Amino acid sequence: MYEHARAADRARSAERSGRRRGGRRLRFAPVAALATAAITIGLTLPASAAGAKDASAARAEHGATQAALDSVVREGPPGGIALAELGRATWAGRAGTADLATGRKPRTGDRFRIGSITKTFVATVMLQLEAEGKLSLDDTVDDWLPGLVTGNGNDGSKIELVQLLNHTSGIYSYTDDDTFKRKEFSTDFLQHRYETWTPRRIVRLAMSHRPAFAPGDGWSYSDTNYVIASMVIQKATGHTYAHEIEHRILRPLHLDSTSVPGTSARLPGPNGRAYSKLTGELAGPGEPDSPTYDVTEFNPSFAGAAGEMISDNRDLNRFYRALLSGRLLRKPQLEKMMTPVSIEDVPNFSYGLGLMKMTLSCGTEVWGHNGGIQGSISETMATADGDHVLSLNFNGDWNVHEQRLVDAEFCGS
Repeated sequence: MYEHARAADRARSAERSGRRRGGRRLRFAPVAALATAAITIGLTLPASAAGAKDASAARAEHGATQAALDSVVREGPPGGIALAELGRATWAGRAGTADLATGRKPRTGDRFRIGSITKTFVATVMLQLEAEGKLSLDDTVDDWLPGLVTGNGNDGSKIELVQLLNHTSGIYSYTDDDTFKRKEFSTDFLQHRYETWTPRRIVRLAMSHRPAFAPGDGWSYSDTNYVIASMVIQKATGHTYAHEIEHRILRPLHLDSTSVPGTSARLPGPNGRAYSKLTGELAGPGEPDSPTYDVTEFNPSFAGAAGEMISDNRDLNRFYRALLSGRLLRKPQLEKMMTPVSIEDVPNFSYGLGLMKMTLSCGTEVWGHNGGIQGSISETMATADGDHVLSLNFNGDWNVHEQRLVDAEFCGS
């Protein structure tokens, strides 16, 4: 689903072609009606949760992050929540409205759809399977799924599993297909929101397009890669990728607010509502007076392993801290995950195995992922050792400048 990685990919392509392409990050017009309703509340957790730092110090140190949260909500989405952890100190912020119908305010523990943050979970499972000798990332797609990737110049015998995880496979992203975008991201979504997509249906759609390049000859973000990776996981283990994530990650880390919903349309509570302008592009621009649609409930199978999961900020922080500190992967596999591919013409951004690396304006390097799905824009970023981590979510998918919070939290501005 939508994220910085795709924005970087498309920005580079647009620069080369001299034109803008759909799905690229744009400067959207502010939504004045929602901005006037925004109410901001900063939360500093009690000393028992905040550790060594007292509440007043935590509030002062996160003032820039709260200000960034406020500014994003003023310009677009109805509400937002953020949770930062540094060592044992914890800070939470919230702004705006979680439910436009009732006026209910965001809560720190609200659950939301995490979009492509799902990819980090999938990559972690793949790397665990490699460490156990159940597969090799040097294997080809055809070694596991013969005949799946074929036609229109696609050849699964030439695509290695590692190229799925770092987006160097060249496989077309099915979420770029015009018919798909109209069905899922325009107002047609309202008629199709409970439709079920299978992984094979998704791959067939991708195979109706030619690849962007030969495997290994470039970098292009593709949601199809992770749908295929989930199919490899099932072939290698005999279980669904959802089962493997639950067994290997969610239960051991006690991530009780995190789930892989499959075809279930319900967003488990506690939760706010999720809103979209349904412009035809995920994270597309929303005009100030354009309709706002409640998209909280829908069948997320169209996203699958590319972005269907649900979580909350506390669970996401716990997951990335465990991952980056070495609790989930052996050292060789974590090193592979954190060996990123540089992206031509996009400075300060690179992509590892289901993990982004960004160098911020102040020189700080952060690792994590972000993601978008109808009505929800989320991000988790952390220092390389996992000691300082920030997770955030906005319950609208238009005019969201979530990177402001990352810059504020890690650079103080």
